[in-house]
Order: sequence, then C-alpha cells, then structure tokens
Amino acid sequence: MTDERLRGGRRSLAVSFFVQGVTFALLVTRIPAIQDQYGISDGLLPVFLAAVPILAGVASVVTEKVVARSGPAALLRWAQPVVLLALVGVGAGSQLWHAAVALGLFGLAVGALDASMNMLGVSLQRAYGRSIMLGFHASYSLGGIAGASLAWVGAHWHLSLFASYLPVVALLLPVAFVGSRWYVNGEPAPQGTGHSQVRGGVAFKLLMPLCLVMTFAYIGDSTVSNWSAKYLQDVLHSSEEMATVPYNAYMVTTLLGRSVGDFGVRRFGAAAVVRAGAVLAAVGFAVVAVAQGARVGMAGFTVLGLGLSVVVPQTFAAAGRLFPEHSDAAVARLNVFNYVGFLIGSPLVGALGDAWSYRGAMLVPMVLVLVTVVYATSFGARPARYGGGHEQPRTVDVG
Repeated sequence: MTDERLRGGRRSLAVSFFVQGVTFALLVTRIPAIQDQYGISDGLLPVFLAAVPILAGVASVVTEKVVARSGPAALLRWAQPVVLLALVGVGAGSQLWHAAVALGLFGLAVGALDASMNMLGVSLQRAYGRSIMLGFHASYSLGGIAGASLAWVGAHWHLSLFASYLPVVALLLPVAFVGSRWYVNGEPAPQGTGHSQVRGGVAFKLLMPLCLVMTFAYIGDSTVSNWSAKYLQDVLHSSEEMATVPYNAYMVTTLLGRSVGDFGVRRFGAAAVVRAGAVLAAVGFAVVAVAQGARVGMAGFTVLGLGLSVVVPQTFAAAGRLFPEHSDAAVARLNVFNYVGFLIGSPLVGALGDAWSYRGAMLVPMVLVLVTVVYATSFGARPARYGGGHEQPRTVDVG
C-alpha cells in the first residue's frame, strides 16, 4: 500500500470522525429540547436514552458479520449518511412515535458507524506502525465542539430542532459522502502474531479486561453526554443556554488530551497514559458532585474530558494489538461494550438521581473509572513500544 494512499485514508477517516462528533453533540446537548418537543416525561426519558445504545449494540454485532464480506470502508460509506438523516428525523417529528422511529434508526446506524470507523482506525494504525488512534478521536472531539457550539446557537436564538439540524446536515452530508471515496482498509497483520491464533479467533477471556474498561469509560462519558445539561439546569440552576456549555467544555479538553495523547503513548506507554486519565476523570466527577454553582460544575466536566479522552481510543487500539489477525472482530465485540456503558450509565444516573440525588449519582461513575487503573496493564507494560511488539520502524514516514 502506498504512503500517499495511507495519507488519504487517514485524512478521510479523520473527516468521518469529525462529522460524527458534530452529529452526536447536536443530539445529546439538546436532550432537554427533544424532551420538551415530544412531551417525554422524566420517567420515560431513560427508556428513550437506553433504546439507542441497545440498538447500536445489536448493529455492532451485525457489523462483525457484514465487514467480513464487504470490509469496514463499504459499511461506513453508507452508515454515516443514515446517521445524519436520522438526526434530521429527530428534529422534524411532533409525536412520540416519531421520536421513537428516528432515535431507533439513529441507534442502528450509529452502531454500524462506530464499529466500522474504529476498525479502519485500528487497521490504519497497524499500517503506520505507530500510535495514531488518538488523532482520529481528536477529530471526533473537534466535531463535538462544533456541534455543541451549534446547539448553543440554536438554544440562544430559540430555534426549533429542525431549524437547528437541517442546515448542518445539508452541509455535512455531501462532505461525508465525498470524503468516503478515500477510505482505506488497512493491511492485514502477519499470520501467527499476537493472540489471534487462540481458538482461531478472538478469545473473549483475553478481551474481557478491555471490555470492562470500555464499559466504565462509557458510563462516565454517557453521564456527561446525557445528564450534564440536565444537571446544570436542575441541580445547579443554570439557564438552558448555559446548560449546553458543559458538554462543549468537556469536548474541548477531550480534544486537547487526544491531540497530545499519541505523543504521550509513544513516550510513556499506553498503560501509564490510561492510568493518569482514569485518575483525572475521577477528580472531575468529584468536583461535579460537590459543586455549588454552575461554573464549578463546568470546571468538573472540563477536567473529566481531559481524563476520559485517552481511555476509549487506547482500548480500541489495545484490542487491535491483542488480536492483530482478527482486529475487525475484536473491535466489533469491544464496541458493544461502548453501548453497554451507555445502557448502564444513563438509566443508572437517572434512577439514582430520582431515588437519591443527582449529586450522589455522580459518585458511581467516579468509582468505576478509578477501577480502570487496576486493568491498565492490559494496555501493555513496555513504555517505549506502545504495548510491546506493535510499532515497527518505517523507512518512510507517512505523515
């Protein structure tokens, strides 16, 4: 595979991550507005929030079978436009069943999209021979900042959801479709490397520590995505306009962490970077739980972003190193636990918030992300070699 083709594949995949960051931020930062538009009660809201990751998890499982025949690039090429159109559908409806259909379609499409994007990222990283995975997720964070900013504009000017979503989708849809022409399925790993030879595929026992880390990380992430706006409005008594800011601040520090994270992994190793991220995330949750005002709460969410920023990309990358011959299957199965985290996190925080307090509910993800420290050795112990044996010197650096 030529270096120029790898560069093109890397750029186009970064665009895909950016587009998905915009799309997801536009959805989650306007959850209070979606709730108002469709008359979704506080009791019913966790059901809707849970349905999306359930369907996404189903789609991720199916993705493993689909990409075995067509490759992740072909699937991603069609999944991303569907996600964008589903977002418009969320903004266009007026009845409860409209929301159910649009969010259901969003969940199914986003499951296929997340799995195929990360499959391509892992295979490109293997082709590069060095850590680049955090860079893709940095593009996602940049998109999240743009999406949260657009959501703030919509809330500030009291725009309807449809008026907020339609122009953005009209712009991003052709960008995503044209950019998909340069997707690259990375080179397969040499036979007999890693643990892929175990039982001819992915040994779930070896993958389980990474699955737990992914679950805990997404419990934390879903807490921010689904409850930060509501937390600021209902607990810290901010305005609707200010309630869109925490997710934006979270994404800013996520971007910063991921922008420098690849350099940190190359210098200190993935395990050390993940440990530091878990501790920072726990500190952020503690600040949110004790905050007495909106600004302190936003500071907590900001620290959270810096801590959690490195965990998810490195978990996908670690799965690719662990099963290099079956990285697509490993990523698809690991991606399911992304949605397990969302499925547990959103209803758990809501239930604890209603039964106890939302402040107390923030302590649960704090404890869980700290548990990640225990499993950090699964990311590799050799500081200079990105988990040992994965990085190989290249005669020509592909950028």
